[in-house]
Amino acid sequence: DRKREVLAAGSPIQPIIKDVGEIYSRLLDHRPVIQGEIRYFVKEFEEKRGLRELRVLENLKNTIFETNEHVLPKCEQAMHDNLNEAFKRLQAANDMIHRLQEREHEERKVQADKLMGREEKRIAHWEEFMKEQQNKQAEVDEEHRKAMERLKEQYSEMEKELAKYVSF
Repeated sequence: DRKREVLAAGSPIQPIIKDVGEIYSRLLDHRPVIQGEIRYFVKEFEEKRGLRELRVLENLKNTIFETNEHVLPKCEQAMHDNLNEAFKRLQAANDMIHRLQEREHEERKVQADKLMGREEKRIAHWEEFMKEQQNKQAEVDEEHRKAMERLKEQYSEMEKELAKYVSF
């Protein structure tokens, strides 16, 4: 473009070229108009968006302030009260469980003592039973031995008598 302007600067074509350039700019070059529209749109968007974001930030600030000043202390107090109550209940439950465990331990000890007493009685009874069985076995063995001797005597008597009759 500059070369053309330099070449055409001294010639009578210069006004024509200038007019053609202006016509071209007005009809075909829309950059200045588009740039102006873009600047206007961006300006409007930023203003509206900025105000909207400012309102959102203000609402957030108010919500945070209200939460910090009112809701948080109420929640802390309620939590503290409820935790104290829960702690007291847990302590009471813990004490009850300890008492139950002690009772159960004592009951188990009593049961174990009873079981040991029964076991000792059973062992003593068993030993007595075994002694009695041994005595009965000894009696039966003695009776059996005597019966065997009687039978031997009886058979030897019978053999002697038979021997008398065999000599015929």
